[in-house]
Amino acid sequence: MRLSGRIWAGLLCVATAAAVTATPAQAREPLEYVALGDSAAAGPLIPNQDINLLCLRSTNNYPAIAAKSLGAKLTDVSCSGATTSDLTTRRFGVLAPQLDSLSATTGLVTVTIGANDSGLFTHALSCINLLPEPIGFSCADRLTAGGRDTVGEAVDAWAPKFAAALDEIRRRAPNAKVLVTGYGTYVRPNGCFPVQPVWSRDANYLQGVMNKISSKARENALARGMRFVDFAAVTVGHDICAAPKDRYLEGLVPTHIAAPLHPNAQGMAAFATAVVAATASKSR
Repeated sequence: MRLSGRIWAGLLCVATAAAVTATPAQAREPLEYVALGDSAAAGPLIPNQDINLLCLRSTNNYPAIAAKSLGAKLTDVSCSGATTSDLTTRRFGVLAPQLDSLSATTGLVTVTIGANDSGLFTHALSCINLLPEPIGFSCADRLTAGGRDTVGEAVDAWAPKFAAALDEIRRRAPNAKVLVTGYGTYVRPNGCFPVQPVWSRDANYLQGVMNKISSKARENALARGMRFVDFAAVTVGHDICAAPKDRYLEGLVPTHIAAPLHPNAQGMAAFATAVVAATASKSR
């Protein structure tokens, strides 16, 4: 049976429309991913370092590894030493506020921040004791003298600022899945003196503060329908007390190329795996 010219034209239009509809997924725009945060995201000293030396940011940190796995277009503005105020104000008076990287087309956001707001890493350095008790001074005793926990109070003061920052992230990136991460399990219960020269009670105090920061981050994330990624669970057994080959986090004297008391390359890879899994989750 012969088909008329009109019928052939109609069939051609249908075929063309079907071809357009069947455009392969690879032709779609890549996921736009913005990474926010401090050195726990940036990865100071981990090879290779970004040319922006102001932030000591690795090109093999967890955002970079996750972006590669996801096939995402990454804008990484994480910066070592950043505090929550750096999300909305200029760092060093030069670097743009981190949240300026967000837009309505942003599809994924990760944020790891809070430890610097309480000065935790600085306080951790004051907890070093090369000799066993009682020869030395306990940082936990000093920081909780008079019945007050000065670092814990700083965390409490930080929490509402972080909540406001999350609200601003949602406002600027209304279509994004927002993943809020906690911090790692840096040291196991009672520490491992003298492998790491911190007394047991001081080790417990420092990890307790870190846990409090992560807990506040979790509470604020879940309250806003955002997903929390638990880096503490990822690092259990891979803390600064673990054998060097098993460490995801470096101790006071690093055994891998990474900053003291920060994630190493293995840790960043493990964090990236957790981020990718959370991104694949159906929940926003």
